[in-house]
Amino acid sequence: MNKLLQYERMLPVREKVMSLSEIDITKIEDENMRQLVGGLLNIIENLSADVRRLQDENQRLRDENNHLKGEQGKPDIKAKKSAPDHSSEDERRQPRKHQKKSKRAKIKIDREEIVQVDRAILPPDADFKGYEEVVVQEIVLHTDNISFLKEKFHSASEGKTYLAQLPSGYVGTFGPNLRAQVITLYYVCQMTEPKMHAYLTQIGIDISVGTISNMLIKGHEQFHKEEADGYQASLEGSPWQQIDDTGTRVNGDNHYCHIVDSPLATHYKTTSSKNRLNVINVLSNGMVQGFRCNEQALQIMKSLKTPQYALKKLEQLFSNQDYDQDFMDNWLSDNLPRLNDQQHGTILSSMAIAAYHAQDDYPVVKLLVCDNAGQFKCVTYELSLCWIHEGRHYKKLSPVIPYHQKLQQRFLGAFWKFYHHLNSYRDKPTLEKAAWLERYFDRLFATRTGYDELDKLIARTQSKKRPLLMVLIHPEIPLHNNSAELGARQRVRKRKISFGPRVKDGVQAWDTFMSLVATTRKLGVNFHDYILDRIMGASCIPPLPDLIEAQAQHLNLGTSWQEI
Repeated sequence: MNKLLQYERMLPVREKVMSLSEIDITKIEDENMRQLVGGLLNIIENLSADVRRLQDENQRLRDENNHLKGEQGKPDIKAKKSAPDHSSEDERRQPRKHQKKSKRAKIKIDREEIVQVDRAILPPDADFKGYEEVVVQEIVLHTDNISFLKEKFHSASEGKTYLAQLPSGYVGTFGPNLRAQVITLYYVCQMTEPKMHAYLTQIGIDISVGTISNMLIKGHEQFHKEEADGYQASLEGSPWQQIDDTGTRVNGDNHYCHIVDSPLATHYKTTSSKNRLNVINVLSNGMVQGFRCNEQALQIMKSLKTPQYALKKLEQLFSNQDYDQDFMDNWLSDNLPRLNDQQHGTILSSMAIAAYHAQDDYPVVKLLVCDNAGQFKCVTYELSLCWIHEGRHYKKLSPVIPYHQKLQQRFLGAFWKFYHHLNSYRDKPTLEKAAWLERYFDRLFATRTGYDELDKLIARTQSKKRPLLMVLIHPEIPLHNNSAELGARQRVRKRKISFGPRVKDGVQAWDTFMSLVATTRKLGVNFHDYILDRIMGASCIPPLPDLIEAQAQHLNLGTSWQEI
C-alpha cells in the first residue's frame, strides 16, 4: 500500500517532465539554471558524437578481426537512405524569371528539300499558297575512304623523282576528320579506347586499339604549345585565378591534378604531389624553378614556424640571386642536417615563392580563390576563401538535440543572408556598403548560441575574416570556387572511366586536351571544329591566346588592382 502511495505521488512529477523536443533554454529565467541546462545539452551532443564514432570504430575492428580469422566482415550494403546533402545550392539560388528560347535559331540548316503534295489528290480549284517549314535534324555516319592516286614524275637529267603531296591534314593512312573525331570522342564524350574501337569498326573503319591510343597521345606538339601559350595569356589577362586539385593516377601511382581556372580559360596540370613547390610550379607552368632567400622568403618561413636556428643560418644566403635545386639540397644537407622533411620542404617552398614573385619573365598571380588547404597559403600576396566551403562546415553538423537543430538552421539562414548581401555588393560596390558589410560580418560572427560545436565553427569563420571579405577589396572575384571544383569533377569522371594515363605522353595529352576542351567552351569555340582546323592547317579559327587576350580586354578582370 505504501508503495502504491509513493507511486501516485510520483505521477504528477512525471507529467511535468519536459521532453528534449520542448526544451528552449532561452525561456529559463534563472541564469545559473540556464547555463546548467545548456552545459548538459552540450554534454549530450558530445556523448552522442562519441557513441557514433565508437560504433564505427567498433565495427571496423570487428571486421578486421573477422578478416584475420579468415571470415568475412559486415556486408557493405548500400543503405536505401541517401547520403547527407551538404549542398548549399537551394540557399544560394536567386529566383529568376524563366524565358523560353527558340531552339530553331541554334539549328544549322544543311540543305532544303521540297516535299510535294500528290497532284492526283488535289481538286481542280486548289491554289498554291507557298510552303510550311518543318526542320528535321538528322545525322549520317558512313565511311569516306579515299584512294589517292599521286602523280609521279622522273627527271633523267636530274636523276630525281617528283611525287605529288597529299592534301593538307592527310598524314599516314587516316584522314583529318577521323583523327579529330577520335580526340573529340575521347576528351569530350569520355569514351574509352575499346568502346571507340568498337564504334569505329561498326561504321566500317579498319583500325586497331593501339592506333587509336597513338592518335590520342602522340604527335600533338602544336596543341601542347598552343595550350601553354593560352595558359600564359590567361594568367596575363587576369590578376586572380581560382585553383583546386584532385587525385589522379599515372601508371597506377597516385598523383594530383591541379585545376587553374578563370573566366578566360581552364587549365589542368598533373604533378606527383600537391605541396607548395608544385603549386608554384603549376602557376608558373614550370618556367620558374629557382630559390631566392630575401626578406619575403624569411617572413614566410617565420609565419610557417621554421626553427629560429635555421632562420639565422639561412641569413648567409640572403641575396637577390636565385639558387638551383641541387645547390639548395646540398647546402641544407651540409648546414642544417637536423631538419625534418616538413621543415626542409617549408624552407624550399618559401624561397621558391620569393623567386616566383621576384622574376618578371612570367605572369605572377596576385590572388588565389580557393579552399582553406595549406598548400595554397603564402603562394600569392592575397587569398580569397570560398564561402560555399565555409557554409558546408555548418551543414555537416548533425545535432541530436532539437533545440540545437533549431539553432543550426537559424544561423545557417543568417549565414546565407549575409552571402546574398555580398553578392549584391559585387554588382554595385561602394565604400559605404563595404564598411557596412564589414560591421555586419563582425556582428554576425560574434554570435554565441550556447551550442558548443556551432559556436566553435562561428569563431573559426570569424578568424578568417580577411580572406572571406576579400571581395570587398576586389569585387570582380567570385565568392566561391565552384568553377574550379567543376573542372576538378571533369577529371574525376575521366579518371573513373579511363583510370589514368600510363606514360608521360599520355599525362601531357590528358592535361592539354582537357584544358583545350574547357577553354574553347569558355571562348565559345566548337572543340571539334578547332581540332579539325588545326589538323588541316586551315587556321580559320584564331589562335587561342589571341581569343583569350580579346576576352580579357572585354571583361577587364583586374579593375580593382588598377585603382589601387
